[in-house]
Amino acid sequence: MTVPSQDDLDVADALGGQLVRFYRAMAKTKSYLSKIGPDGIERAAYAILFYLVNNGPQRTSALADALHSDISTVSRQSSTLVQHGLVERTADPEDGRATLLAPTGEGLRVFEENRKLRAQWIASMLQDWPREDRVAVASLLDRLNAEIEQFQQGLSETTENNDGEENDTPESSAPESSGGGPGDRTPGGDDPERGDAAPGNRA
Repeated sequence: MTVPSQDDLDVADALGGQLVRFYRAMAKTKSYLSKIGPDGIERAAYAILFYLVNNGPQRTSALADALHSDISTVSRQSSTLVQHGLVERTADPEDGRATLLAPTGEGLRVFEENRKLRAQWIASMLQDWPREDRVAVASLLDRLNAEIEQFQQGLSETTENNDGEENDTPESSAPESSGGGPGDRTPGGDDPERGDAAPGNRA
């Protein structure tokens, strides 16, 4: 990786300041909006609907990862969307024991309505800007988002590789167990390597 010059760092610092300012402005704008939509659904839950429309059916765990949220929050919000008929649960064709979340016809309609409202809000706010400036901002934001997502993916892969190296310890260097040899293991007992825990302990 090329070492950034001082000019690169200065520009990055200015950009970082503007990104912080942008984040604060967006957070303040959201505070003016009701946290609960007219249909009783949390505004944050719509992020799940939007992601499903744009990326197709997903598992809850994949949604939580994509939206940088925890599984319990995504599960609660998606259940609300299911109750309102905006999202439905379907069987995962790759694993019959798992389920996927997918938008319904009503969910697609609500998505389009919210999309139009968002477009109207942004168009009204930037109506005095020359068209080429608005196009440039959209293009640069797309490029910035792509770079951020690629950078995050690289960090994730690096972390996974490091974790794998730490866990790949030779047996000869592993400390001896005080619980005896393999013959002391109870037949049919829990074996974390195999994942065959007793039914009562399975998540």
